[in-house]
Parts: sequence; C-alpha cells; structure tokens
Amino acid sequence: MQPGSGIRPASTDELVEALCRDARPLAVRGLGSKRAIGRSIDAEPLDLSALEGVVDYRPAELVLTARAGTRLAAIEALLAEHGQRLAFEPPDLGKLLGANGNGGGGTLGGVLAANLSGSRRISAGAARDHFLGVTAVDGRGALFRAGGKVVKNVTGYDLPKLLAGSWGTLAVMSEVTLKVVPSAETERTLILPDREPAAAVATLTAALGSAHEVSSAGFDPWRGSLLRLEGLKLSVAARAQALLRELGSPDVEILEGPASREAWSSLAGGEALAGWPVVWRISVPPADATRVLRAIEPERYLLDWGGGLILAAYDTVDAARVRSALGDGHALLLKAPADSRTCRLHPPGAAVGQALERVRDAFDPDRRLNPGRMD
Repeated sequence: MQPGSGIRPASTDELVEALCRDARPLAVRGLGSKRAIGRSIDAEPLDLSALEGVVDYRPAELVLTARAGTRLAAIEALLAEHGQRLAFEPPDLGKLLGANGNGGGGTLGGVLAANLSGSRRISAGAARDHFLGVTAVDGRGALFRAGGKVVKNVTGYDLPKLLAGSWGTLAVMSEVTLKVVPSAETERTLILPDREPAAAVATLTAALGSAHEVSSAGFDPWRGSLLRLEGLKLSVAARAQALLRELGSPDVEILEGPASREAWSSLAGGEALAGWPVVWRISVPPADATRVLRAIEPERYLLDWGGGLILAAYDTVDAARVRSALGDGHALLLKAPADSRTCRLHPPGAAVGQALERVRDAFDPDRRLNPGRMD
C-alpha cells in the first residue's frame, strides 16, 4: 500500500501489524459518520470498515460479540430478528451532521468510542454500561483483551468503560462484546402541549418521578413534551392513563409503535436542527435546563433525558456564551464549520486533564491515535 493511501486491516492480526509497522500518526475511523465531531486530524487514515461481522451471538444469554467495524444497522437488524435490541438506543446523527451518504448510524465500534446514547439513556443507562468486553490494540501495537462474554462476568470491566468515550485516542478496538436486552412488546408516546421550557421540564420531571415507568422524556418546543412508556400492551395502556390523570393533562397526542420509535429517533438524532450550521450537545442537571436555555439563547433547541440534554442550534459559534453558562454541565460542539478553531470537545478541568494525560501515557505514549481529536 502506498504512503498516504490509508490502511484498511481486515483482521486483528492485520491491525496489530499496521500499528507495529511504522510510527506514523493515524486517524482512526469506521464509516466516517462522526468525523465532523472533534478536531479534524491530519494523519494517515486507519479505516476499520473491513473489520466487520458478528463473531458470536447468544440470544438466550443476551450477549453479542462483533467486530468493531460492523455497521450498527446490521447489528440492530440481527437483534430485531430475535426480539432483542440495544438498550441504550444509539442515536443516528446522519441527518444532523450531513453524513447520510457516509455511514449514517456508523459502526458499533464508533458508537462505543463516542459513548453515544439515545433517549432511553435515563432508564437503561449509557453505552458504556452495556459494554462487557473488548479486544483492542494500543498505540504501541500491543494487543490486549479485557472484560468477558457473559453478563455476570465482572472481571476487567474497567478497560471497556475507559475506552467508551475515548474517541479512539487510547486504543483501536477490534472486537467488542455487548449486553443486549429483549425488545418491548409495545411502546406508546404521549405528547403534551407544553410550549415553554419551564413548563416542559416540570412535566418531564413529574413523569419521571412517577410510579409509571416512563422510559424516555423529551421536549420539542414546536411539538410539546414527549413521554414514552414501554412494555406489555395492557400494562402500557394502564400506565399511560394513570400518568395522564396524575399530570392532569387531558389534551394529548398519542403515538404508537413505529410512529413512537420514529419520534424518538428524530429527537435523539437532532433532525429538527439539521438546517443550522452550528449545534451544541449540552449535558446539564435537569433542574438547570431552563436557566441554561435563558443564558445561551439558542435559535432552536431540543431537550432529551428529562431536560438533562440540550441540543442547541445557532447560526454562528459562540463558545464563550455557551460554556460560561453551564456550571456543572458539559458542552460538546457537535456541528460547526470546518474552519472553526473553537475547542470542540469540552475541555477537562486541571485534575481530570492530568489524569487523562497519565492514561494516554500508558496506552499511547507517542500520541499516534487520533492526535488532537480531543483538543
């Protein structure tokens, strides 16, 4: 392969060989669907899209192992055939980032490297909470394995969780093992006619604090407050009625089955914000959501995770305004013009930054993997 043409390993052995062969910096990617997030990388492409396919799937044990370059859509289709799903409901950011023709939902390894979780995160946990095991290669070309292939095995859990959200800067994942869950028999989304964020956050908080097992809670000011209930059909119907009585809201739109799933896919994927050149993904305590929205004044926004996640759209980047309003929050510049020099991933505090540097020294001392991606 000619220098500059990229490296495309098709096996773990080829991945080890590629990382041992020379000391070039490498831009790690799968299908490139999330390449716009974080700093652009001037390095030799390490394309993992040929590392694809399911290695082991045990539906009865709720465990799946696949190569890191396997398309997320293929994983979700296989699970659906067996009445199962990924509990953390990874969002498809393709429409928001303009990546529909470049991977869409991306790869399984990419989702875990970014620790991306959808609207069900508040009830099912984040991607890292379902990450059981990994085979990976560090920046020195050393192969390692951590975790296991059974749900009850807790040995080595820390390394998979460490790699989740590292954006490919510590090691290159070859195979990953995930816990999966049974799909719900049915789901129903209630849309209440809130229009102001304070009223919406009050609705979301009350619903999540109720005894009715609300699995997702979000808000679109153009549509209203969205509340999702899942499970057995009769249970969902009874819980939905009880929740509406408790909230005192007879005026409600109801979405069932596929229409409900589409509404949450659109919300988590930020599809309503696709027309804006700048989009921030802001994590805050739900109680702070209204205050933060007043301070950052977005042109358009969406709320998810009961108000704990804000997707805020603008015509121009204003990092000072956004980050100064957060307090305990976290802001990732999800979408921006390519020439924007603003720090895209949230800068860590001094203590966390020092810890991150020590971790990088252990895994990638020469900073070969996605250099500058998290700067």
